[in-house]
Amino acid sequence: MFYMINTDCKTLDYFQELLAEPQNSLLEQAVDEGHIPIGYTCSYVPVPLLSVDRLVPVRVRAPGVAGTEIADNYLSSVICSYTRSLLEFAIDDRYDLLRGWVFVASCDHLRRLWDNLGYLKKPLFNHMLDMPHKTGEAGEEWYVDEVRSLAVNLSEHFGVDTGAAMIEKAVTEHNVVLALLRSIGELRKKDRPPLSGFDFHRIVMAAQVSPVRMIEPHVRTLLDEIAGADGGNEPRARLMVAGGELDDPEYIRAIESQGGIVVADRFCTGSIPGLEPVTLSGDPLADMARHVFRKTMCPRMMEDFDRRVEKIIETVKEYRVDGVIIQIVKFCDIWGVESGPLVSALRDAGIPVLKLEREYRLSGEGQLRTRVQAFLESMGR
Repeated sequence: MFYMINTDCKTLDYFQELLAEPQNSLLEQAVDEGHIPIGYTCSYVPVPLLSVDRLVPVRVRAPGVAGTEIADNYLSSVICSYTRSLLEFAIDDRYDLLRGWVFVASCDHLRRLWDNLGYLKKPLFNHMLDMPHKTGEAGEEWYVDEVRSLAVNLSEHFGVDTGAAMIEKAVTEHNVVLALLRSIGELRKKDRPPLSGFDFHRIVMAAQVSPVRMIEPHVRTLLDEIAGADGGNEPRARLMVAGGELDDPEYIRAIESQGGIVVADRFCTGSIPGLEPVTLSGDPLADMARHVFRKTMCPRMMEDFDRRVEKIIETVKEYRVDGVIIQIVKFCDIWGVESGPLVSALRDAGIPVLKLEREYRLSGEGQLRTRVQAFLESMGR
């Protein structure tokens, strides 16, 4: 039984439309107006930099992918299905509006996607941000230098202004949308939230795949529509979903089908990381880069495990979470290694945990629902 909400919100239906295809109507409108879409695949990408001047950032997804038969000729089956799905869509020209991609050396899988796109010249501009594997001052300065190189390359290739004034403007515009999303996220703390986890994920994803200036008024309208509303029934359990890449809200919907509600998250395309405002104090590019480096907290980074665990435990307390579900795309080496110690650490803290392995494309929904049902019962829910 789904968690029921007493809100008739037309804006949510519009966000659903924006997520139906890898390139939505707002992006098409932006291209018609002379903007330049740039795709990206990782939370370590400094998104405001991809919004300067005529640039438009787009988080790359493969909604509705039916298979990866073509991509499997280029990438081994032990490469995660997220990476292979993106390559499948790229080869099939499903990202034809993108003028460039910005990657991060976040994992070997996405690095090989970058390699193959380079071979195929799809698109002509493909930039790789190198990343250290340790936090700290040396790694941070390394990353700042990488972002400066990206700014130079964007300026030279596309003829856009990546100067300090443009970056400051882009950061300010992003901060406005992030503030709206945080305000919506705060509503999830209510005893009976006015939106489900499925709804919230649709909102965040729509913001990540649409031009910032165009999506902002829709996010503002949505906040006005739901700010005073309440859910219609008491949720069976309050859940948190953690893990790696998750850009299909239907996965959250399947989890919530057993009567629980996802009130918090910690995955690549959710509220942690990503919704904290960038504080400007002098050099906008360096401020933006340092913010991304410090706040992302990805398992790819060494010597940072305790901070990641503390963040999840802090969120569990803040949102009164009953149990945590850790979802991992099969063959994800980063979260595959992180998940074992993370499960142990959370259980040691007295937090019930369910670990799920999945493919990028939603499949085996019946088994997923059975696992969630059993998890809720194990918590006495």
